[in-house]
Amino acid sequence: MLRPIVVGLDGSRESVAAADWAAREALLRGLPLHVMHAWEGLPSGEEPVSLPELAVPRCRAQRILRYAVDHLDENHPQVPVTAEQIRESPVPALLAAAKNAELLALGNQGFGGLGGLLAGSVAMAVVARARTPVVLVRAGSDAVDEHVPNGSHEASATTPYRPVVVAVDLHHACDPLLAFAFEAARHRAAPLHVVHAWRLPNTRGGTDEQGHVPTQRDAEWVLESVLEPWKDKYPQVVVHATAEHGRPVPAVSRAARYAGLLVLGREVRHGVLGSRTGHVAHMAIHQVCCPVAVVAHE
Repeated sequence: MLRPIVVGLDGSRESVAAADWAAREALLRGLPLHVMHAWEGLPSGEEPVSLPELAVPRCRAQRILRYAVDHLDENHPQVPVTAEQIRESPVPALLAAAKNAELLALGNQGFGGLGGLLAGSVAMAVVARARTPVVLVRAGSDAVDEHVPNGSHEASATTPYRPVVVAVDLHHACDPLLAFAFEAARHRAAPLHVVHAWRLPNTRGGTDEQGHVPTQRDAEWVLESVLEPWKDKYPQVVVHATAEHGRPVPAVSRAARYAGLLVLGREVRHGVLGSRTGHVAHMAIHQVCCPVAVVAHE
């Protein structure tokens, strides 16, 4: 059975953009799309609604789903769409839905902004806890933004896709991250840019455990050795790998400027500190313009 792409809706411009992105992604992957709206204050269908303060929110919730389905049917008629209204708090509802999804798409409001709940604190809480990849999409994000400009430097949805950029930290497991990134690049017939920011060890003399001072060539060799089996598995994907000495945040920020999709990792933590997003992903969610995919890994 095909696992759907799931998108959470709250009526904001960000969540509509996420639904459009999710529909395009579903078409690329040949998957169904499931749209959902969750709100714990929603009366159940069996309960009579007589008070205006209950009837108005219920009508709004139904309108959010109805508008989204009509919008998707009109703009993405090739994609099978199902819809669901859930009487539950958004965070646990989205996390439960994500368990059976290929990926989860949500709106992203970045800094400031007046987006809805699913583009703000709820989205951040879901990203920090979901094991399924979560893609965050900004309001105004359109199909043309995923493609390179045409010969006249004009936006076009018929030109090749912009690169998929993935940032890797070779001190952690990269397999889930690289699997998602290579698949995304394959579906788009897009080049894959792999970015690794490395720094000297925080020891006297900058040496590693063997007393060796790492060099640029060492970083490039390690990165290439990690990518080699993935290149063999995905020979159709053109890979550009960059090992850059310095801090990861500026390196990722620069690489993402011309990306159609940015893929980042989130380390799963099992201790008392709980889950966290990580400073690179936190920066990207708030500053990067293209859709950002956050992939959990051990």
